[in-house]
Amino acid sequence: MTITKIRKRDGRLEVFSSQKIANSISKALKDAKIRDGKVVKKLTEEVLKTLDEKFFGKIPSSEDVEKIIEGTFVKNKLSKAAKVYIAYRTKKGERGKFKTFFGVVDDLKLGINAIKILERRYLKKNEKGNVIETPSQMFRRVASLIAEVEKSYGKNENEVRKSEEDFFKLMSGLEFLPNTPTLMNVGTKLGNLSACYVLPIDDSIESIFETLKITAIIHKEGGGTGFSFSKLRPKGDVVKTTGGSASGPISFMEVFDKMTDVVKQGGRRRGANIGILRVDHPDILDFISIKAQPGKLENFNLSVAVTDEFMKAVEKNKDYSLINPRNRQVVKKLKAKEVFDLIVMNAWRYGDPGLIFIDEINRKNPTRQIGEIEATNPCGEVPLHPWEACNLGSINLVKMFKGNKFDWNKLKKIIPICIRFLDNVIDANRYSTRQIEEIVKSNRRIGLGVMGFAEALIKQKIPYNSEKALQFAERLMKFIEKESHNASQNLGKEKGSFPNFKGSLWQKKGYKFMRNATVTTIAPTGTISIIAGCSSGIEPLFAVSFVRNVMEGARLLEVNPIFEEVSKKGKFFSTDLLTKIANTGSVRDLEEIPESVKNVFVTALDIDPEWHVRIQAVFQKYTDNAVSKTINMKREVSPEEVRKVYTLAWRTKCKGITVYRYGSKPEQVLTIGPLEKEIGEKHVIADTEYSGGCAGFICPH
Repeated sequence: MTITKIRKRDGRLEVFSSQKIANSISKALKDAKIRDGKVVKKLTEEVLKTLDEKFFGKIPSSEDVEKIIEGTFVKNKLSKAAKVYIAYRTKKGERGKFKTFFGVVDDLKLGINAIKILERRYLKKNEKGNVIETPSQMFRRVASLIAEVEKSYGKNENEVRKSEEDFFKLMSGLEFLPNTPTLMNVGTKLGNLSACYVLPIDDSIESIFETLKITAIIHKEGGGTGFSFSKLRPKGDVVKTTGGSASGPISFMEVFDKMTDVVKQGGRRRGANIGILRVDHPDILDFISIKAQPGKLENFNLSVAVTDEFMKAVEKNKDYSLINPRNRQVVKKLKAKEVFDLIVMNAWRYGDPGLIFIDEINRKNPTRQIGEIEATNPCGEVPLHPWEACNLGSINLVKMFKGNKFDWNKLKKIIPICIRFLDNVIDANRYSTRQIEEIVKSNRRIGLGVMGFAEALIKQKIPYNSEKALQFAERLMKFIEKESHNASQNLGKEKGSFPNFKGSLWQKKGYKFMRNATVTTIAPTGTISIIAGCSSGIEPLFAVSFVRNVMEGARLLEVNPIFEEVSKKGKFFSTDLLTKIANTGSVRDLEEIPESVKNVFVTALDIDPEWHVRIQAVFQKYTDNAVSKTINMKREVSPEEVRKVYTLAWRTKCKGITVYRYGSKPEQVLTIGPLEKEIGEKHVIADTEYSGGCAGFICPH
């Protein structure tokens, strides 16, 4: 064979491989129900001979090779195999055209939508807006600069380079990815690497508008923000300095909402906020109902901070007190059950508000000696002190398998690398304010979590809504918690414990070292799970097969790769079946699919809400920070289901809860069949950046 190189569709030269040709021929024959090793060998030899004759001394392109393979099938009267191969070529060609259109050299063989997201958000561009790095180069950029932190701890060049290679291997292998700002901003002028912030809102104009300014900067740099508005005096309360009356917390939330609209996060990410108000604030009823007004606070998720006292009053049908935060005086009493009913009804109708269980958050806060926590980041997975930020990253569980067996040893080996990476991000970060830098470096909170949990269950043939799923979830998160804490302890010995270690819960529990005040988190993952090619966080699949909006005018049919593999192995795969599944996203009612497969490939709306909460509670049991999980519900569920979910979440020690009843928001990032405004759409259609979880907003990770 004289040919040594082949030119790929993106222009790259690659070493020519006759084995790849044999594999392509074998795959086409297999799909055409022809299983004969001798035929594969004969056809491969013919293709190689033709290539030698036509391209002696030249470099053929991928298209040249594919045409010769196709012609060889036809010449040997293998028409069925030829059709299969042509279909494969067409699909592959479409992928190549899309990627070429995006202007990205795909050196990691990622999905089309992943490439689109990388092009729009993550990859570096020149002054003309053209992409100037590949996905692999992006990961190298991040790995190199995060590893450089090791030098400030006295590490030599070899140790630094080892950390770089460890970080690069995990990211380029899609085994672990950090939160979006880290990927976007390392090595850029922005330099903000944290996704999550909580900023204070004190009861003064100066505090409110200073926080507004810093929020705008954080949004521009790709971060999300959480606020408690509970310290603001209620609407109509006295303002002594002017003799006027206060406009109340909701009026100032609207100012933050408008700012978020204006900033648009520099065109790369839309702003994400959570607004929290204590259940005992005098304006709580207006807060609960604000989303009933069209267009109000569209850039906010809303949560009510409920206390154990309030929840017990709900159970016993007792009154509770509303307290003016200005003077701590009781201004009114309300029936707790009636307020809870209002929360439930509005969550059922509009998807907001969720609940934050503020007492549970503060009971488990390891640094409560420095003050109370009042708020969380936008998706609720990180409760934070005022001015605090957190760096997150997630392990792709799909990559933690040998065949269909979960590889606990591999998981154990990569956890310390992930913890070192996230801890280094704290030092590599460029902080917006001195206050943020001081508290972040004093607590050194990080959050290592997972994504691809749904596929991890599927690969083990475990239904999401089953006791076995709960057992695996408990074993998994208990394992991650233990190994993560061990890694943080070892880093504490090596580099020193976090400055607020003295007086922390860690010290009170007898620990001698701990590098990070918190170590684990379950985040929704969002776009990083699309890059990794897996499901979001610990969410179930939102659809087995669906249509993806890739860009204006272009939609592609996507299918869960494990389902495709299983259906081909079970001999019930067909393009018609995938299209049929895409009508609803679910396989539950399709007779042509075996029951054993249906049971495993359950989707979010197939699952009773109680199972969603039980999975969340198991993960929360072994998570330092909190768990972001959306309790997805069918359109036809009753408000009573929301009530049960909210109550169960409190009883099972979750730190927060969010529900989303399908169709409860006028704009969705996921549609299933026709909605009122959509005529003729008969498929599950997901927006470019939707990866699972709440269909009512795009998660900011």
